[in-house]
Amino acid sequence: MKQDIKSTYKSLDTEEPIDIYFYRPIGYFWAKIARKLHITPNMITIASIFIGAAAGILFYYPDLILNIVGMLLLVLANSFDSADGQLARMTNNKTQLGRILDGLAGNIWFIIIYVVIALRTVNQGFYGLPNYWIWIIASIAGAFHILHANIADYYRNIHLYFLEHGKGGEFDNSKKIKAELKSLTWKKNFFKKVTLLFYWNYTHTQEMMTPKFQKFISKVREKYPDNNLPEDLCNEFRKGSKPLMKFTNILQFNTRVIVLFICIFLNMPFLYFFFDLLILTPLMLYMIHKHEKLSKQLINNF
Repeated sequence: MKQDIKSTYKSLDTEEPIDIYFYRPIGYFWAKIARKLHITPNMITIASIFIGAAAGILFYYPDLILNIVGMLLLVLANSFDSADGQLARMTNNKTQLGRILDGLAGNIWFIIIYVVIALRTVNQGFYGLPNYWIWIIASIAGAFHILHANIADYYRNIHLYFLEHGKGGEFDNSKKIKAELKSLTWKKNFFKKVTLLFYWNYTHTQEMMTPKFQKFISKVREKYPDNNLPEDLCNEFRKGSKPLMKFTNILQFNTRVIVLFICIFLNMPFLYFFFDLLILTPLMLYMIHKHEKLSKQLINNF
């Protein structure tokens, strides 16, 4: 049983204890049910979007019971988010649309949560300050949240790429996506073109934030076009990248949600915005600095 669950992990390098001991077992349970009912990973992802959205709306009310229901729904939504990937790995049903939807789901939950917290703070009053201040703070925190999630997801997939010697990870490049976009027409492929447009922006932002890594990966792809990366190169990259995986975990779901729940219990949910800006953003910048330094070192050794 444990071995079956482990086979649905991305890797032990990138999983964190809360995922291994809580979300992955629950996600595995949902994934097994979904497989029996012929439910696809994308259907689970879409369900998670609605559950996460409902959770966010319940944070609007200064009522602890409703807030706790919202917290439970958010945990349920994240267990679905875990289940979709586990099901995709169990059934070997990985698709580009699934990758896009998976990234969108978390952003949709948190956009709603940021808006709802701002509305609740306006209703409660923000220390006598004009309402526009909370909207400015919420907007900046929300923009940084998207960057946090974006770069954390990128570094995880890069790590998986080298961990599996060029065969793992799900990171694309924006040029390839742009070429695919140009091959589609709005008339025949409206939905796919819209989702690809979001995905191109997502990928392009990741590349813009990691210039030295882009130089390094270009050299790697030029030298190893078949993606059969040598053991020593992968080991060297993994050695430098693995210590950064704990930061990618902090920037994604579990840590930020624990802090969010504490702020809600304190009836001061706006404090979560300051956690995003003053703790997570410097952490993201530090992680990028270390990763870029690693990339520069690898370029020099190449």
